Amino acid sequence: MPTFKLDGKEIPFEPGDSIIRAAWKQGIEVPHYCWHPGLSAPANCRMCLVEIKPPEGQRGVMLDIVEWDEKNQRYENKRKPKLLPSCQMQAVENQEVLAETSPHVLEARKYVQEALLLNHPVDCPICDQAGECKLQDYWLEHQGTKKRMREEPIHKPKGVVFGDTIVYDGERCVMCTRCIRFMDEVAKDPVLEMRERGNLNEIMVAPGRKLEGNYTFMVEHVCPVGALTTKDFRFKARVWFLRSAKSVCQGCATGCNAHLDFDPRYNKAYRYRPRDNEAVNKFWMCDPGMMSYHRATEGRVVSAYVKGKTSSVKKALDEAKSLLASVPASSVAVLFSAQHSQEDNWALRELAATFMGASNLYVTGLPDGFEDNILIHHDKNPNRAGVMRLSSAIKPFEDFAKDVARGAITHVIALGGETPAEVDLSNVQIVTVAAYEGALTKAAKVVLPATSWAEASGTYVNAKGMAQVADKALEPQGLSEPGWKLLAALGQALGYDCTWAKLREVRERLEPAAPATTATAPASELAK
Repeated sequence: MPTFKLDGKEIPFEPGDSIIRAAWKQGIEVPHYCWHPGLSAPANCRMCLVEIKPPEGQRGVMLDIVEWDEKNQRYENKRKPKLLPSCQMQAVENQEVLAETSPHVLEARKYVQEALLLNHPVDCPICDQAGECKLQDYWLEHQGTKKRMREEPIHKPKGVVFGDTIVYDGERCVMCTRCIRFMDEVAKDPVLEMRERGNLNEIMVAPGRKLEGNYTFMVEHVCPVGALTTKDFRFKARVWFLRSAKSVCQGCATGCNAHLDFDPRYNKAYRYRPRDNEAVNKFWMCDPGMMSYHRATEGRVVSAYVKGKTSSVKKALDEAKSLLASVPASSVAVLFSAQHSQEDNWALRELAATFMGASNLYVTGLPDGFEDNILIHHDKNPNRAGVMRLSSAIKPFEDFAKDVARGAITHVIALGGETPAEVDLSNVQIVTVAAYEGALTKAAKVVLPATSWAEASGTYVNAKGMAQVADKALEPQGLSEPGWKLLAALGQALGYDCTWAKLREVRERLEPAAPATTATAPASELAK
């Protein structure tokens, strides 16, 4: 692979890579505002300027400047190399690039940063971006001086509602145009544009339109400052109080990689953010997916139930034992859940198929829905592919409804509370391990409370067949425990040797049934 030198360090690159992209791939950040690895490069912020040394024997492009000479107390004519935006300059083999080691680059960054802050309101105490703002970071790294401008700054519109989800503050905007380019290049809806010039620049929505669709949250995510905020997160939390867990979006079978941000003091999730994975979701997430973090705490099953009344887990297990004792395996249906993790579904397979000998295997979950050709998949379940991988005998939910209707099924052991379609369950005895309320929990004689995906580490296999791990973020609510642990307890109550007691043990046994996962859970979680 060809290489070039950046501040003396060899940087490999692929043909067509820009200097900044090649450095980014190696974990080296060249300061920038407008550049984004998933968007075109307009080179309008000028923060990523670098000095490119001419080949030996050649003369580089020089600029004539006037500079104050402190010793002689006068302005003098001098020359300096022409700096170039690294986001538009292609990497060239054996090229020598200076960034952190060039005094001209460091000086340029300082002046660019100062220019961007001249009219900025500096309202960091009330800005949602405070704590993760590039203006703050780069001021500290590359400027560190007070404002020199004493005139009244230019005032622009504040709190402009762009649509149902996004609010715009023109005074904070640095005109990087990332939001414009995202809506044009990724969302394919060029509804945003920039108007006026110079200090009067501001972002606007096309006349007669509003910012809408399934990817509006992303304009806030790509914004490097606090100009765009979501109504969902606005004024809700300070980011320095939040912790982040690597997660997998539960909104559909695409399985977008995400960061789940939560406050451990209140055990509360506050937002989803995309986590870069070019093989799955690149740098993006859809609005429904980013809002799906609410399901971590909403509509939950947090207590055990026996015949519709709250109960202890022990009493619920005893009732399940009495319901399922002496029932022939041919009359028992096993409902796997495309909403639950691979670990939970594996535990159900071990209990029902291996120990009980049940052969009536089906899958349940949420019904299909809207899809597009960007990220959104029609299957609204994160782990259907994983469930189907566990056994070739697993049949669709429609077959379960038919078998119940003709009386072939009298008892059900289910995972999850949701069903993709209505079915009359009044004539069957149901024991379900569920994280969320639904048709199955309403009809069940026994309900055992399972943790949500945010409360226990779990593996999810997306529509492409990629196994991905969502790490634990929140502590379990109420009496809820991981589904695989409750199913082991249920098996033991029924007299079976269900001995798995730790996540590590489940994953070691799960491996033959599914390929190795693309990530691992924290050691602290595996030890539980």
